[in-house]
Amino acid sequence: MSPHSRLSPRDVVIVSSVRTPLCRARRGPFATTPPSTLLSAVLRGVLLRDRSNTSDVNAPTLVEPSAVEDVCVGNVLSPASGAAAARMSQLASGLPHTASLSTTNRQCSSGLQACANIANAIASGQIEIGIGCGVESMSTHPMNRMPPPDVDWDEIKRQQEKLGNEDAMDCLIPMGITSENVIKKYGMDRMSLDAFAAESHGRAHAAKMAGKFRDEIIPVTLADGTIVTEDDGIRPGTTAQGLSKLRPAFDPAGSTTAGNSSQLTDGAAAVLMMSRAEAERRGLPIVGIWRSYSVVGVPPNIMGVGPAYAIPAALAKASIGKEEVNVYEINEAFASQASWSVKELGLSMDKVNPNGGAIALGHPLGCTGARQMATLLHELHRRGGSERSVSQYGVVSMCIGTGMGAAAVIEVPPSPGTTISSRL
Repeated sequence: MSPHSRLSPRDVVIVSSVRTPLCRARRGPFATTPPSTLLSAVLRGVLLRDRSNTSDVNAPTLVEPSAVEDVCVGNVLSPASGAAAARMSQLASGLPHTASLSTTNRQCSSGLQACANIANAIASGQIEIGIGCGVESMSTHPMNRMPPPDVDWDEIKRQQEKLGNEDAMDCLIPMGITSENVIKKYGMDRMSLDAFAAESHGRAHAAKMAGKFRDEIIPVTLADGTIVTEDDGIRPGTTAQGLSKLRPAFDPAGSTTAGNSSQLTDGAAAVLMMSRAEAERRGLPIVGIWRSYSVVGVPPNIMGVGPAYAIPAALAKASIGKEEVNVYEINEAFASQASWSVKELGLSMDKVNPNGGAIALGHPLGCTGARQMATLLHELHRRGGSERSVSQYGVVSMCIGTGMGAAAVIEVPPSPGTTISSRL
């Protein structure tokens, strides 16, 4: 028996995973909706046994809200008061004050880091049940309003001169320019980037039409009574030829455009996690097992290459070969870094983002990692079928601003007769 297939009572397992629709920042239906509304929706929805009627406050839950011991929220752009807003969202969702809450910011991996924090607490025995989640409103807290880092600029520059490198100041390079740096360093061409982006839209549209996102999405009711049920950033009929007409967005002579970059998006996602012993005691379906997590540093000026380094590290920790992985969810911050990472790792595109990625769906920074978890788990269950005789493996990964990459390995175990609908 291989190391990753051994069972332990302290295995960290996933019993539910949901997300809101992902909607365009400033132009979509969440444009005036605060992140608290999105976060409350997923915190409430992730506990439900049957999500067909999310407005029913008495709907049966997988676990009683009082059993949740800790919540960790990934978020990037909210101000310092965001921690209080997250706590208020938790209490408004029906989770009691006895459940503690923290926020975490590892930039684009914040949602995945939140899941890792909860997983670590469970694995170490600190808690039995927790929720890892992420939320971002790029409408109410846009990136262009972020204040500059609070550092001693003269001292930073002096230290750089002593060390003989510019890594510290490179942390200030705009993300779009880091994309251009990857393109120049590795000799990438505009045509391939646009083709990658068009494929993302095509796959996402096909998935939407096939109803593949339906079970992972929690509808959100807005203040005016509008119920938002679908993603709104997918553009059917997008072609590489059409995208080729767009002007470069960051460097007049560059290849990174609005069309081959991730969209600015609002959204939230949540993952209900617990120990194997607790899930089995409660008779709950184990829809996934958290097998490993790695974060690896890379040069800040080419931060997008992070997945190419984090994925091998996470696979090694899980004792899994890359050929054993059925699905890779790699965040498409830019077509440049995502496609380079896929090529560098020698992955088949048949296994990468089969239902599209952030270029089509959007990249709400603090939410993305948790959103990828929801999308990955549903896809693995579809591929494995309701009577799986072997495990399915998936990887969630993304690059991280200032130069890092993160990756997690998830296993969907053999479980004859288990169905996914309304369980994740």
